[in-house]
Amino acid sequence: MPRIALGVEYDGTDFVGWQTQSNGRSVQETLETAITAVAARAVRVRAAGRTDTGVHASGQVVHFDADVARTPRQWALGINSNLPDDVAVQWAQPVGEDFDARRSALSRRYRYSILIAPTRPVLLRRHVWWLHEALDCAAMTQASRALIGEHDFSAFRAANCQSVSPVRELKTISIDHRDSLVELDFVANAFLYRMVRNLVGMLVEIGRGKAPPQWAEAVLAGRDRAKAAATAPARGLTLVEVTYPERFRLPGGAAIIRNLAGMIRV
Repeated sequence: MPRIALGVEYDGTDFVGWQTQSNGRSVQETLETAITAVAARAVRVRAAGRTDTGVHASGQVVHFDADVARTPRQWALGINSNLPDDVAVQWAQPVGEDFDARRSALSRRYRYSILIAPTRPVLLRRHVWWLHEALDCAAMTQASRALIGEHDFSAFRAANCQSVSPVRELKTISIDHRDSLVELDFVANAFLYRMVRNLVGMLVEIGRGKAPPQWAEAVLAGRDRAKAAATAPARGLTLVEVTYPERFRLPGGAAIIRNLAGMIRV
């Protein structure tokens, strides 16, 4: 059967997360229903990353197998015509049977957005963590250096994380402060359940001056989730990019990155 890869964007606010669950509306089930309408048969999709409740995506990648012939344009337009306003397919492309959206991925990039403002936001309320006080981004950057590399990230995984190993390779962390917006980008081969939000929670505590930069290294070494910071809210987190080997030739490096900085006026 032909295998099709899709680039998918969604607002995670009103979803219970990516994965189909019995307790609410999921991105996976919503997308599978739309694809099934175009394929005229039941279809299962596999994603690069299982985003949590309330987490967004601008560069999610999925694949599915279908036994019908459709052009990439027909797949994209047909699926979108059956999707609600908070999910959209950005591109569709045939791929070989050796492509797997999750297993073939080389890295994932998540972006966490924080708005520093004296009053609560309205237009961005679903996509940023609103804070009143300024953050010391230099201290946060200093702290983040201890996290780079291959480590046991047990201190930053949720209690119900199902990953067999807590070891991940965190390739880069970048912190960009422009006007009222602070954006933290995390790139890793893979992430543990709620790992990014737990890392952000710790870095924000350091940015607020409630802990020194050296605390990050101590928390990492301690491997104890109970001794780390609180989890940052889901609404500020977006899966912005998944990278794959060049041989798959996915459109635009398999990412459409939305920058919130262009949406705010200060």
